[in-house]
Amino acid sequence: MGYNMIAHGKDLERRVVRLVALLVLVSGPVVVAAQAPPAPPPAPKDLLVFTNGDQLSGTLERSVGDNVLFKSDMAGEITVPLAKIKELRTQGAFAILKHNDPVAVSRKVVPGKIVLNSTEVSVVANDGGTGASVPVKDVAYLIDAETFNRDLVHAISPWEGWGGTVNLGTNFSQSTIHGGSLTGGFALVRQVPVLTYFRARNRTILNFQENYGVLTTPAALAGTTTDSQSKTSIMHADAERDEYFTKTFYALAITSFDHNYSQSMDLQQIYGGGFGWTAFNNGKHQLDIKADVHYEKQQLFDRSLDQNLIGSTFSESYRRSLPLRMTFTEQASVLPAYNNFHAFSASGTSSLVAPLFHRLSMNVTTTDSFINNPSPGYQKNSFTFTTGLTYSLR
Repeated sequence: MGYNMIAHGKDLERRVVRLVALLVLVSGPVVVAAQAPPAPPPAPKDLLVFTNGDQLSGTLERSVGDNVLFKSDMAGEITVPLAKIKELRTQGAFAILKHNDPVAVSRKVVPGKIVLNSTEVSVVANDGGTGASVPVKDVAYLIDAETFNRDLVHAISPWEGWGGTVNLGTNFSQSTIHGGSLTGGFALVRQVPVLTYFRARNRTILNFQENYGVLTTPAALAGTTTDSQSKTSIMHADAERDEYFTKTFYALAITSFDHNYSQSMDLQQIYGGGFGWTAFNNGKHQLDIKADVHYEKQQLFDRSLDQNLIGSTFSESYRRSLPLRMTFTEQASVLPAYNNFHAFSASGTSSLVAPLFHRLSMNVTTTDSFINNPSPGYQKNSFTFTTGLTYSLR
């Protein structure tokens, strides 16, 4: 009987241990859940109140001129005229930049939370009230603090701020007559300040384009003792530096280099300076007109025909945004020479770029070059048509 009582006691002990272990396993997640910190409240949103009383919450992107770009939780990214806004309150810090303030003054602005109404834009004070205010009619831009510090206050290095495109196209043929061609280049631009909607102080432009191709005809077909080759080699490179006096008027310094095998042009060099004027520039299209005076050196394959010229370049460049995010660009220039009126030249380029995927696009480009005084046996005009892929850097 004593043995049974001992066995029964051990069995009871085992049952108690199992019950305690089960309770620990069951209650453990409950205790952990009870100790977990509550989820943080959602971040406060900017508030936009329309003149008719409707409201939207979201994030103010920026304000440029008479329009506000607002990213709404419900309606997505929208552009709202200032005339339709009764009140706008931001949670993030913004810099208030005024019309006609030079960059040196704009850089000293201290970003802060703002309150905008139909008559003025005020900075929220430390106690929650409104502090210094600026009349709405004097406000040129509202820029978030991160963009303001990165693109306006920060002195960018010569390697920063570049935008533009890189393009490449090719074709090859393998048959009795075989060969191929390659076209590639880049068009880069750097504006300071980097903010494209802010008045520029200066602008740097770099362009390079090369079209090279070779077709080989067997000697039996060419009627010669060796294979015959037909070569295309057209190269253009230029650099331009613009210094702005006003929003639309600037002085410029330029240099360019051209090589065209089909026009007997070994190398044409141009160095000069002049002025430019932006006739209009908005989200839809832009037109620039330029004129310069330059020194021009023409080196032909026949060195006895080389020339040193004093001339000018009169040019225009046009850009237009099209439906489906396509872009059309066109440029034309005429180069008279004052010390030899027969040594004039001209050129023109047009390009259509259609987006394919993210920054990758397809381009179709035509280029026409005219030289009035090529070497004997060469034509004055050269026309090329190319198509390929374009990658946008920004």
